[in-house]
Amino acid sequence: MSKKPPRLPRPTTVSAAITATLLLGAGSANAFDINDQLSIGGILAAAGQCQDVSARLPGADFDADATLDRYGNECRGGMPVQVEIDFQPNDHHQIFLALGWAVDNGLNEVSPFRLAPWAADLEADVEDINGSSRDYLLQAWYRYTHKLADDDHLSGTFGIIDSTGYLDHNEYANDEYTQFMNEAFVNAPIFNLPSYDAGVAVEAGFGAFSLNAVGMNINENDDGHNYNFWGMQAGWHPQFEFGTGNYRAIITGSSSAFLSPEEDAPGKRESLLSWGLSFDQAVGDFLGLFLRLAWQDTDAAVDYEALYSGGVNVAGAAWGRPNDNIGLGYAYLDGGNTEVRNTNVFEGYYRATLNDYVALTADIQYMSDKLVQDDPQQRDPEGWIFGLRLTAEF
Repeated sequence: MSKKPPRLPRPTTVSAAITATLLLGAGSANAFDINDQLSIGGILAAAGQCQDVSARLPGADFDADATLDRYGNECRGGMPVQVEIDFQPNDHHQIFLALGWAVDNGLNEVSPFRLAPWAADLEADVEDINGSSRDYLLQAWYRYTHKLADDDHLSGTFGIIDSTGYLDHNEYANDEYTQFMNEAFVNAPIFNLPSYDAGVAVEAGFGAFSLNAVGMNINENDDGHNYNFWGMQAGWHPQFEFGTGNYRAIITGSSSAFLSPEEDAPGKRESLLSWGLSFDQAVGDFLGLFLRLAWQDTDAAVDYEALYSGGVNVAGAAWGRPNDNIGLGYAYLDGGNTEVRNTNVFEGYYRATLNDYVALTADIQYMSDKLVQDDPQQRDPEGWIFGLRLTAEF
């Protein structure tokens, strides 16, 4: 039995995590290029978020005049660290390994909202991954690429993979470490994209078109059941005179391993099926637009039936800071067949680069969940989340 890597020491404050990020970011990225075939890189992020929310949820301990439930208004932090080892002996073969550790879970474990305020791989996400008793090993795969005419290619990958690396891409809303923090904007939750389990992926690129397909076996879902996942993405990547665009259609599904919403059929399992679109378009030198539309069937118990999100990215070159940017996004999620009627999410951030490796992001979110409630004393959760995130890429 292999020995687990040691746990990172817990910093007593988020500022300690930020100090570690700065120290790591100050190093030279070139030092991690072992040679032309082997490189070591990764990311270290430290974030603190404070919530100012009001809610009265089932089971909460409150008095008649209270406006807050057991979650309260508080601040939490988290620090994920990921190390990537990439070995490419030539243009055809690639071996990739990703390891992840994290300190704490931020607001995610105390937030009253259905969507995570920070969709990073925090402590709970890198331990006992998918109920497999595997810790810290996120990805381990081999890829073979066959070069065709011009830049066309066909690639096949197998191993421990992450489906988000192949599906639901977006130029401006796809990275929880450098872009939006809220789960609604990193990927569409409705696509039910699994990460860090056994699977295969095929990628094809032909001129301005691409096609990706993924198949995975997930050890365990939230209900404790093993299931198979599949997904496909077709993309068109035109080069307009005013800017580059990416237009993608996605469809995903699973085997029957998810609980049915039918109260008279306890233990019945259903499959998942989702479909949607992910668009991003550059407009000139300073502006980028994004849009996501996603739907899923409701045979299984699901919190949301549809997602509609969009926003803008403004490059800092407009005010003389070419490596900075502003992101603004809004998402509306229509409830499925559980107790969620709908969810609204607004997020805005300013990302300021400190040097070639480190960036500081100021982030603000507003969220509201409208729930199906029978108790007149209950109150739907709504409120603000304020955050700072420091990220070092090496």
